[in-house]
Amino acid sequence: MQRYRRIETQAVHAGTPHPRIEGAVAMPVFQSATFEYGGETSYHDLKYIRLNNTPNHLAIHRTIAALENAPAALVTASGMAAISTTLLSVLADGGHLLAQNCLYGGTHDLLTHDLPALGIACSFIDGDDASSWAAALRPNTRAIYVEAMTNPLLEVADLTAVVSFAHEHGLLAIIDSTFATPVNFRPLDAGFDLAIHSATKYLNGHSDIVGGAIAGPVKTIERITHHLNHLGGTMDPHAIFLLQRGIKTLPLRVRAQNQSALQIARFLEGHAAVARVNYPGLESHPRHQRARALFSGFGGMLSFELKGSAEQAEQFMQRTTIPIVAPSLGGVETLLTRPALTSHAGLMREERARLGIRDGLIRMSVGIEATEELVEDLAQALASCAPSGDAGPAVGPDRLGRERQTG
Repeated sequence: MQRYRRIETQAVHAGTPHPRIEGAVAMPVFQSATFEYGGETSYHDLKYIRLNNTPNHLAIHRTIAALENAPAALVTASGMAAISTTLLSVLADGGHLLAQNCLYGGTHDLLTHDLPALGIACSFIDGDDASSWAAALRPNTRAIYVEAMTNPLLEVADLTAVVSFAHEHGLLAIIDSTFATPVNFRPLDAGFDLAIHSATKYLNGHSDIVGGAIAGPVKTIERITHHLNHLGGTMDPHAIFLLQRGIKTLPLRVRAQNQSALQIARFLEGHAAVARVNYPGLESHPRHQRARALFSGFGGMLSFELKGSAEQAEQFMQRTTIPIVAPSLGGVETLLTRPALTSHAGLMREERARLGIRDGLIRMSVGIEATEELVEDLAQALASCAPSGDAGPAVGPDRLGRERQTG
């Protein structure tokens, strides 16, 4: 199988069967649940859709492994299927996990509500305070779990220390790299053992499938695959086709979103109606220098708070005309949502407050629309939120047209 050196080429060509099937330039959809017996001696090697080994599965596994510079990869029916199957595989028989204390709400609920019922325990740690992690270790601790950039506050943990700590204590280092994408960060190159993605988001990029992905060492991915075969969280071939098609433009989309999100974050930071902007590309972000050292781009996600109430935040979102008010992220369309009502609705209000997720926090997934139009739209929606006589900074080509990515 040919190896490609650059991610732009990998996204288009990696995983493609050679010779091409009947000369097809696009990978065909193998819409068959079962395949003729070929002498396989292991249950997990039988050609069957639930066993994640159809021609579509094998192709997308090679593609994602190439993107992550990983020996092997696996796709699942959803991002949560990727997370839950990975953790069940790693922590079965009463294991203990160290997890970053601000995570996607679905992951948090899995760790606090579902896994304890199976005898799996979790201790939450401050991703910034590596000196405190050893105190949380137990004899049965098996892994440490973090997000590349946290959802929804865009915090950046000390990822270098996470890897060092994991290796020092014999733990698996696992990272949800959905927000970063392989374009901006390759976790295995940084020393992580497993990289997880919600493929629903940037990998697919078109808001038309749900899916998950895991990349890592061959033996570990094989073990996770065997668990997935039994749990049944398998991605169907047509969704794989859409995922593979979306991946072909991943580098182009993400780099455009990097640039646009940085410009939008700077605009919001300078607006009189905005109290706070969370984006690691801003020089004011408390971990900006860390993000610069880790990532080749700061991503298309940001969150911010207005100076008014949660009701005013809701009114602001409704006044915008280009962004769509909807959950999820990572598509070509710009989306706005309030995490208190969507991604983190499963947390008690007190838990959200403790993590810094206030009811009025707005999360923005920047799409690929014209940045100038997005800023103009945000400006008109913010105009009624600004203090009297101060509508915020002017919006024009001098502000938007000459911004450059700084990381």
